[in-house]
Amino acid sequence: MASARAFWRHVEDVGCLIEINHTPERFGAHVHLDGDPVIAPGDRVCVYGDPITVVPGGDMSVRRRARIERATALGRAWTRFRGRFEIAELFEVSFTTDPLTTRTAIEGQLQ
Repeated sequence: MASARAFWRHVEDVGCLIEINHTPERFGAHVHLDGDPVIAPGDRVCVYGDPITVVPGGDMSVRRRARIERATALGRAWTRFRGRFEIAELFEVSFTTDPLTTRTAIEGQLQ
């Protein structure tokens, strides 16, 4: 069976719990797959169901079905290879609310 997975994708259907927070303290969504399966490089997870809407200030938990599509051995190796080069894209991310030039100018005035 291991040799078959080298060339064809293996698919699993599992249940999942989706937790959505839309409050001033917490904002985000998390998917918890039943049975805590290991998701490896190249694997895909698709959650099925209608779109979920949470009003501002609310929290919601919803049960859904998810499909895990396991990567082939070649797909997993390709994902790892590509990941070595694509990690540099993360360095472009900024987690500030103001532009870098404004922040640098303000910091220069404080000194």
